[in-house]
Amino acid sequence: MIAPSLLSADFSKLGEEIDAVARAGADWIHVDVMDGHFVPNLTIGAPVVKSLKPVSSLPLDCHLMIENPEQYIADFVAAGADYITIHVEASRDPAATLREIRRLGAKAGITLKPATPVDALVPFLADVDLVLIMTVNPGFSGQVFMAEQAAKCAIIREHLNRLGSKALIEVDGGINPQTAKQCLDADVLVAGNAVFRAADYGVAIQALKNAKG
Repeated sequence: MIAPSLLSADFSKLGEEIDAVARAGADWIHVDVMDGHFVPNLTIGAPVVKSLKPVSSLPLDCHLMIENPEQYIADFVAAGADYITIHVEASRDPAATLREIRRLGAKAGITLKPATPVDALVPFLADVDLVLIMTVNPGFSGQVFMAEQAAKCAIIREHLNRLGSKALIEVDGGINPQTAKQCLDADVLVAGNAVFRAADYGVAIQALKNAKG
């Protein structure tokens, strides 16, 4: 599945951009939420997510790059987030936060920065619906794909299989038709510039799907 990242979209016409990628074959819409503290950038919050919900029937995949995400889970669920992913480094109690996401009716995701060992995710894998592997340092779009990070996907897949988990693996960062070939263990590819900077969104999305086989 392909989840175009709104971080690369034209913010002056987000509704039109979402409609365009939906018609072009996108499966999800990826929403990067940044607080200017956990990562050195400031983007959008729950009110914008709420405004986007009526625009498309595609799932809204919200990646919270924020400190103390537990304080905002209810707001994002109420706004219409379908998936909410938190950073293992950012939450005081990741397990409790993941349980709260599910209790409120959304799908729970866990992720980590590239410098964090993948083993940091293992204690939480039984309680998630999504595992996000970052192949760039979170905070800005347009960064170069870190090929060594893609190896974490296979490790996570082994753990999920051992648990009998149906959780999806998502990869985000520097994804294009070439780097997508290195993410064969992923179920969902997040792509920003590769979609929103393309002349034809449909061609771009299909190229990413073809790269995965």
